[in-house]
Amino acid sequence: MTPAQTCPPAFLALAHAMADAAADVIRPYFRQRLAIDAKADASPVTIADRDAEAAMRQMIEVHFPDHGIRGEEFGACRTDAEWIWVLDPIDGTKSFVSGSLAFGTQIALLYRGEPMLGMINQPITGERWLGLSGTPATLNGDPIRTSDRTAIDRAILYTSALEQFDRERHSQFAELAAKVHFTRFSHDCYAAGLLAFGSIDLLVESNVFDYDILPQMPIVLGAGGIVTDWEGRPLTDAPRYDTVLMAANEKIHRAALEALRRA
Repeated sequence: MTPAQTCPPAFLALAHAMADAAADVIRPYFRQRLAIDAKADASPVTIADRDAEAAMRQMIEVHFPDHGIRGEEFGACRTDAEWIWVLDPIDGTKSFVSGSLAFGTQIALLYRGEPMLGMINQPITGERWLGLSGTPATLNGDPIRTSDRTAIDRAILYTSALEQFDRERHSQFAELAAKVHFTRFSHDCYAAGLLAFGSIDLLVESNVFDYDILPQMPIVLGAGGIVTDWEGRPLTDAPRYDTVLMAANEKIHRAALEALRRA
């Protein structure tokens, strides 16, 4: 096998170690009264976000200093490297600072722009989703599979934040939401874990970044799901995604696309 077809064991071991280290940083801050700063895009950030990413970045520098890094809090370095880590120390900071469990640490590893590894780790519950290219996705080491529901009127739809949608996409989302069984909001990366686990059927997002989505892709794909934009086109490595549609299976994906296009 070539490196493009598998994730070396040492890289996987580092991903697990980084998730552990980030969790150790984050747990003492959970449900504490933290100072909340606003970033340039008005999204919140705390000392837990910054310290967790700093810990992960330091581990990469120690073990694989030739690897690239793209992180939410401290930007990018060595972006021309073959192997690049994509880090989101707390995906769902609004949930984190308000005491909700709907957040997690996200880690992706790209080889020449292709996600080879994706990880979502919930520091409080101890749930850890892992996706490796070419292998089944797991939750705490056990294989998981997306839902086999195929009727759109029985589907469960999640999205992270309606305020991320512009007017046109609000209309598209409303068209889809009218077709499904019910809709829930504000679960961020935890929603992708639920999709891979088979608890929900659809996840739609708009105006999101690489560190939001790339760690989720190997997990959802490895559990049998589908990941495209709202036009049905596969996602490629990019700094930002206008639209993302994740579905449990082809029939649900096709029905969701039809609803989004109808609007």
